[in-house]
Amino acid sequence: MKRPELLARRAAAAALREAGARGAVTVMLADDAAVKRLNGRHRAKAKPTNVLSFPAGAPGYLGDVALALGVVRREARQAGRKPADHFAHLVAHGALHLAGHDHLDAGEARRMERAEARVMRRLGRPNPWKDGAAPLRGRAVA
Repeated sequence: MKRPELLARRAAAAALREAGARGAVTVMLADDAAVKRLNGRHRAKAKPTNVLSFPAGAPGYLGDVALALGVVRREARQAGRKPADHFAHLVAHGALHLAGHDHLDAGEARRMERAEARVMRRLGRPNPWKDGAAPLRGRAVA
């Protein structure tokens, strides 16, 4: 994947625009082991996940998004998607969590999926929810 930092910046900014949110977001690109530790510490799950969001609740700072790059690559390969497209989707997903979106119930999940599809369209990337894409495993961490 070329220039992941630029793609992360663009995806987060597009997601925040979609949600009408303003503020800073930190995106951490990590290996699976680092995200596994975070997932264990904050969600009591002893495995890596694709994306985690950590809301900050501070004025002007929305929070942090952590991505496990190994998981992202494996999921993209298994789904037959370009890694850059899946990566952009997961950054947008995490940023939408920081802006207040969630997917705990069916209605929220549909709203979040539609927001993600609009973000991806703005980025010139395919809709991640076409062709029966599987739901994301990552969730916001409170």
